[in-house]
Amino acid sequence: MTWLENAAGNVNCLDMNEISGAHDVVVIGGGPAGLAAAIALAQTGANIALIARRAPYADNRTTALLGASVDFLQQLDVWRRCADQAVALQAMRLVDDTGRLIRAPEVRFSPDEIGLDVFGYNIENRLLMSALEERAANLSDLTRFDDEADTISPYEELVAIGTTQGKSLSARLVAGADGRQSLCRDAAGIEVKRRALNQAALTFNISHSRPHRNVSTEFHTPQGPCVFVPLPGERCSVVWVAAPREAERLIALSDDELSEAAERQSHSILGRIRVEPGRHLFPLAIEQPRQFAQHRAALVGEAAHVVPPIGAQGLNMGLRDAADLAEIVRAAMLSGEDVGSPQVLKRYDLARRADVTSRTFIVDMANRSLLSDFLPMQSLRAAGLHLIGSIGPLRRLAMREGLAPSWRPRRG
Repeated sequence: MTWLENAAGNVNCLDMNEISGAHDVVVIGGGPAGLAAAIALAQTGANIALIARRAPYADNRTTALLGASVDFLQQLDVWRRCADQAVALQAMRLVDDTGRLIRAPEVRFSPDEIGLDVFGYNIENRLLMSALEERAANLSDLTRFDDEADTISPYEELVAIGTTQGKSLSARLVAGADGRQSLCRDAAGIEVKRRALNQAALTFNISHSRPHRNVSTEFHTPQGPCVFVPLPGERCSVVWVAAPREAERLIALSDDELSEAAERQSHSILGRIRVEPGRHLFPLAIEQPRQFAQHRAALVGEAAHVVPPIGAQGLNMGLRDAADLAEIVRAAMLSGEDVGSPQVLKRYDLARRADVTSRTFIVDMANRSLLSDFLPMQSLRAAGLHLIGSIGPLRRLAMREGLAPSWRPRRG
């Protein structure tokens, strides 16, 4: 019990250069999902610590934030800090560009069919991160450690966390937002199902001569989707999914060559295209843990799910992780429960399981159907898109479910 006695003796010590005391929750990881979780948890009145390095976010990738995610960021007092730098998504097009014998018809989705003005907003990740960092810095119940977790040790009554700079913290609950190689997940003994996909995603931004008119267009190719998502001005972000060898070829092209390739792939709907500096290439995989919470650890963001960039599900799921965890912690505190107890963790696991499992399955099936050369599968895919495009109630259901699970309660 020596460690517990030492921790208890440091409850009120929050000096960044000394040992920190006990917290209700320690969030590990400072990406968008981790920062959102830390802010949401701090707004419950809980004593929260965030362990994450402060580093310039130079990545020029973007995120399409769908309706419920924007609502959540408004509740966190984050959205107003970056809204003027985002662009509204007012329509979405799916175009079959496979060149196969059996092709699906084009499908166009409009938000006014489901009573919305927009589906969401596309924003550069660095701008969203800046807004999250600004809000986090203003919260008195959130203590930030510019550090990294080195050891995480769950005990029966608390979790002990050691950092690379030699600090020691304790918490009732640790929120693991520490990515695909999650230390929190490993410490909790949570196994992960992984499946590497024979695909890679190339991301970059472009300027173009014709207006995008706030329409996101997704071209379906035999190797995966290529989507052009509006950015402010005459600009778009591009996510181009291809076989690894083709993706390597594309990223090695000169700016002029890649501009021409992107213009061909877009069928010149955006006019002349110029590639902007900054390209990123990453292999695709599907990952899902067997539990979302266990042994005083709850998983958030990519520690809890990894899916291909299809339908903009990744970070939107991560924000729902953060929202659900904060709501469950708030309810537990109001009822006097231990926020890291098995009963509370079970509620979080149940809250996230249906959402993550269903989204992962849908994204996986959509991707498989696009890649398949099996004629019956191509026929089934074409028929499904035809039905969605031509039958109003089915199209509206697809739109609502694409934005957020309809069965998930709205957070006030």
